[in-house]
Amino acid sequence: MSLYLILKWLHIVSSVLLVGTGLGSAFYMFFTNRSGNVQAQAVVTRLVVRADWWFTTPTVLIQPATGLAMAAMAGLPWSTPWLAVSIALYLVAGACWLPVVWLQLRMRDMAALAAQGDGVLPPLYWRYARWWEALGYPAFVAMAVVFYLMVNKPALGV
Repeated sequence: MSLYLILKWLHIVSSVLLVGTGLGSAFYMFFTNRSGNVQAQAVVTRLVVRADWWFTTPTVLIQPATGLAMAAMAGLPWSTPWLAVSIALYLVAGACWLPVVWLQLRMRDMAALAAQGDGVLPPLYWRYARWWEALGYPAFVAMAVVFYLMVNKPALGV
């Protein structure tokens, strides 16, 4: 097996883990936040933070490393239109993800305190939840378009 194919396999598997973990975390946190069950919110926010550290963070690093290495091996300049747009969209998704990590950490702590205390989440939790959700939509759309670009490699008129 060639180095290129190993990189390609790593790139594909890490992209699935990256988007799959994000989508799964978003699904569970979205619906748990609407459940009214503070105990569940404390558990889910804790696990979402853990999933980000265990799965999302490593894949966020693996994706550009493998993608740019394959582009170099294939002789593709970063200015190749589909690649340049993919990189830009990946950066957009990352710009959304970084504040989401911060929000999740705060939400986890607030949910844990509420679950141990009076069972009431503060208004700040809900404000953070709205921001968390609002940042998730553009990040997901950006990554879905990156998937399309990676698979189809369209010429994209310049």
